[in-house]
Amino acid sequence: MTLMLRYAARSDVGLIRDNNQDSVYAGPRLLAVADGMGGHAAGDVASRVVIGTLSALDDDAVGGDIVDMLRRATYEANELLRSMVEGDKDLDGMGTTLTALLFAGNRLGMVHVGDSRGYLLRGGELSQITHDDTFVQSLVDDGRITAEEASTHPQRNLILRVLTGSEVEPHFSVREAVAGDRYLLCSDGLSGVVSDETMAEALRLEDPQAAADRLVELALRGGAPDNVTCVVADVVNATQGPDEPVIGGAIAADQAQRAPSANSAAGRAALARPARPQQAVPAQPAVPDNRLRRRLVWGLSGFVVLVLLGAGALAGWTYVLAQYYVGNTDDGTVAIYRGVSGGVAGIELHRLDRRTNLQVNDLQPAARGQLHSGITATSRANAEQIIDRLRHQQLPPCKPRPTPEGSGSPTPLTSPKPATTPKPGVSPKPSASPKASPSPSPVPKLRPGVDCRESH
Repeated sequence: MTLMLRYAARSDVGLIRDNNQDSVYAGPRLLAVADGMGGHAAGDVASRVVIGTLSALDDDAVGGDIVDMLRRATYEANELLRSMVEGDKDLDGMGTTLTALLFAGNRLGMVHVGDSRGYLLRGGELSQITHDDTFVQSLVDDGRITAEEASTHPQRNLILRVLTGSEVEPHFSVREAVAGDRYLLCSDGLSGVVSDETMAEALRLEDPQAAADRLVELALRGGAPDNVTCVVADVVNATQGPDEPVIGGAIAADQAQRAPSANSAAGRAALARPARPQQAVPAQPAVPDNRLRRRLVWGLSGFVVLVLLGAGALAGWTYVLAQYYVGNTDDGTVAIYRGVSGGVAGIELHRLDRRTNLQVNDLQPAARGQLHSGITATSRANAEQIIDRLRHQQLPPCKPRPTPEGSGSPTPLTSPKPATTPKPGVSPKPSASPKASPSPSPVPKLRPGVDCRESH
């Protein structure tokens, strides 16, 4: 008997996105989730390159310093992103998060950068084992806002550290592998929608695939404005475990099993090729997979980053304006914006691109909530697609309801019959009391903005 991993993975496009920028890998020695970002389909390229590079670790007999192995593979992937951007300016601005575990006997090495997350379920208790590289997390760390306030903060999607080809220092650590532990790696499409308590309940399901499926279903029920991607893995004592890798998301778009190697020209070309729309893939050995996409926007001007951090990576104003999102104007109109939602230190990071004739109050409550925080688009065309989808989420028109039966004009009474003289010795029959007309049931009043939408 020896320690092994028993694993499952699942990805879903969510309810807003229309293509894939997440990549996921689960194998006997490597578990990894990457959440890509960037316009012109570059986010999916970034996540595929990084996961494709790290996947080589699953083929190696792990020995020696597992953190050093992770560090070298991560830096190799980041350097590959840099060289690809230099060779193709259309890829400029792409980036990806990365959260990965490398299993070696009784140890687990971890690498983390961005806002994808790692969790540990031990003894029925769930704990987060990664630290978000986000602006709002820095505010929480400084005691300026609470974790609850961070979940609704307008800048909660601003990531301060990701793999883009620029110099970056991910977080590396080592953990003890303990039989009975269950690990969850996920994109923020899951952790941003489903609470820790609800995730813990789903993770208590015995089968890893059932747990992964349940987590994705919960995110979909919660509105799933982003792609939802997760890996569930158990540390078990066994004589034999699964040895086929499970892949999903962007990296599974062109490959049925393994990702192409990023160490050859052909492999790099395959990884850089835009992902094709995906069909569902069987759960084992390939992940059930739909079309995916990423809602995160990454980018701050050098000045804003300096204000936030005192130092950090530059991401110019030109990059910020290359981003798009759908939000609402001050007068309640749905609009397309260039940039990112909100502002920092009094500086707005967006500007109005197009105001539509769609009113926020005409939409279903769930759609209004998404607009309040901004629905990130990867391009101008994608923003228009989001507008089209929102039009199908409008409340029904406030049409007058038909008059209930019996509430119309009263029916004229017929002339009364003349009275008859009773016969002697016979008591007249008492006249029947007229039947009371039933009162019409009250008609519920439609409430504009709640039950229906008014015409404009």
